[in-house]
Amino acid sequence: MPYVDGFVIPVPQDRLEDYKRMARTCQPIWKEYGAIGYAECVGDDVPYGELTSFPRAIQAENGELVILSWVIWPTKAHRDDANAKIQKDPRLKEMMENSPFNPKRMIFGGFEPFLGL
Repeated sequence: MPYVDGFVIPVPQDRLEDYKRMARTCQPIWKEYGAIGYAECVGDDVPYGELTSFPRAIQAENGELVILSWVIWPTKAHRDDANAKIQKDPRLKEMMENSPFNPKRMIFGGFEPFLGL
């Protein structure tokens, strides 16, 4: 059964092009490790809710955009194995040292699909 990693990320508007470059570099690396799907989306209609919202969840500040992304893996076991290797991939080290976003405010998690895909 496929497995999905999901991410919600705050990106400063003036670093959006840097983020897009990073994502375009990451996509083939994730696919090399076996991802069967990869998507990056820039928030277009994500209002700041009174109680809950994407911007609230990531503590988005003025001038920050909400990025929603996901990676689809063949199985959770494949994802676990791939993520262990990805964390050690030297191609990502410099990229993360110069990250265009604050990774401490990124939300992420793994999900078991029950409909779709």
